[in-house]
Amino acid sequence: MNKSMPPVMILCGGRGTRLREVTELLPKPMVPVGEQPIIWHIMKTYAAFGVRRFILCLGYKREAFVDYFMNYHLRTSDATITLGHEPRLRFHGDHAESDWEVTLAGTGLDTMTGGRVAMAAKYLAPGDDHFFLSYGDGVTDLDIAAMLERHRGSGKALTVCAVHPAARFGELLLTGDTVRGFAEKPAQIRGYINGGYMVLSRRFVSDYLAPRPDLVLEREPMSRAADAGDMGVFRHDGFWQCMDNPREYQLLNDLWSAGRAPWTRYWK
Repeated sequence: MNKSMPPVMILCGGRGTRLREVTELLPKPMVPVGEQPIIWHIMKTYAAFGVRRFILCLGYKREAFVDYFMNYHLRTSDATITLGHEPRLRFHGDHAESDWEVTLAGTGLDTMTGGRVAMAAKYLAPGDDHFFLSYGDGVTDLDIAAMLERHRGSGKALTVCAVHPAARFGELLLTGDTVRGFAEKPAQIRGYINGGYMVLSRRFVSDYLAPRPDLVLEREPMSRAADAGDMGVFRHDGFWQCMDNPREYQLLNDLWSAGRAPWTRYWK
């Protein structure tokens, strides 16, 4: 197992209400893009940079994750099953994910994001001075290693990946109260948002978090870190796309089906 890269903690506990057509049956990170759930695509991107340890913060429909990972080899490999009173199971071929270590951490049905991270932090190894943190519903061609290097060099408690979201509506270009230009649904808007790919120093947990079910990471903890000058940014101008509604779900599946999925850039 690769020990040089820190683990990634993935927030998987939300209900995904804006994708209700699919998430009535599945938690959003388990919604498929192609034949595999979107969380697998996220994990493959981290694995391409040597990450082998994954801590999943579970809540809503946690049994879907348990079933998927407990039966992972049966779902993804050919196998021979010998029936009888002492059944035997033999898998065929090598498996690229055979050295992944996946911790399924129950963090409460309705716990907010900050509380989930604080609760799951007990599964960090003693030497994990830093760890990645991601949402379970977005894919990107982000250079994970470069973001980690930036974070380590900054000395800050938190580094967030800043991305340009795809524009859903026409963009107004303003100067004061005057419209100086208008772009009808440009590919991206000019401003940045938190892309949900982050690196945290371990002290962020002790300095800014608490295992409270009502603690929202994106509110008090991040605001306090920003006010203290303890929050850095890594700008990513490449591909990034969340799966927040049926249109985005269809977009990701269309890209995958056409063999044009940009988030696979670093996959082996």
